[in-house]
Amino acid sequence: MQYKNKKHAVEKTQLHIRSKHRDRYNFKSLITTCPELSLFVKPNKYGDASINFFDPEAVKTLNKALLQHHYNIEYWDIPKHYLCPPIPGRADYIHNIADLLASKNNNKIPTGKHIKCLDIGVGANCVYPIIGATTYNWSFVGSDIDATAITSATKIVQRNKNLKTNVELRLQPTPRNFFKGIIRNDERFDITVCNPPFHASLHEAEASTVRKLKNLTKKTPLKPVLNFAGKPNELWCEGGEATFVKNMIYESRRFGTSCFWFTTLISKESNLKGVSKLLEKVNATEVKILTMGQGNKISRIVAWTFLNKAQQDEWGFTRN
Repeated sequence: MQYKNKKHAVEKTQLHIRSKHRDRYNFKSLITTCPELSLFVKPNKYGDASINFFDPEAVKTLNKALLQHHYNIEYWDIPKHYLCPPIPGRADYIHNIADLLASKNNNKIPTGKHIKCLDIGVGANCVYPIIGATTYNWSFVGSDIDATAITSATKIVQRNKNLKTNVELRLQPTPRNFFKGIIRNDERFDITVCNPPFHASLHEAEASTVRKLKNLTKKTPLKPVLNFAGKPNELWCEGGEATFVKNMIYESRRFGTSCFWFTTLISKESNLKGVSKLLEKVNATEVKILTMGQGNKISRIVAWTFLNKAQQDEWGFTRN
């Protein structure tokens, strides 16, 4: 069957204005940077160069090429079956929180190693610290409950000179905790980031993948294959996203003066109402909802702080 060439938007305008991914993937340039990507690039049904986005290995190699090409990452790899997140979406999160920090810094994005970010659930991929450190020169602490993920992320940091002095990895010893056991006495963070597990069970995660594949291919897959992979603790938790975020909010109260902004991704719009009510209940002094668009999907970042105006003014993002 012959398909006519598909007309594509010149620019992905739904992505953040500072995103390096607003143009369509330039596979020629990416292959020049990362030759192994050529093994996966083929014409799609419209005759455009592309990869099979249902192939986990192809997606992983595309991520490697993007990180090398746009962020000067010399080494990047993850263990089999660990989450391989889409880079443009992760970059948008970082750019949006940069704007959030700027809103409390005379509309100027604070840059430099003195700006400290905590990544809750850094994963084996270490993508948030990579983008934040190479784009804004921020310092990161990445935490995770998975020792293998911490080992993988540590290897990425150690093998990239532009990350070595900006990123530290810490194993969370108690899986139910978010900040306790990670934030040290007298340690301050300007902002936290988190991608909560989306689903409430492995069955729900697999069912969602089947629906997605069926919608895209018009066929029902015999066995769901997660193209972005992911270990169970990365994909689901009891109660799903709503319970995970609820527990994070409750614990964040205890660290209200240790961090300026707490933030988390909210993928399900239906969870926003409950999150907003809870933040009011715990007396957050300020709450913001930041909207991100990737393709046909809309995601949101919820940000909250417990600092009053005097404490905010005292914080100082230009400190040494």
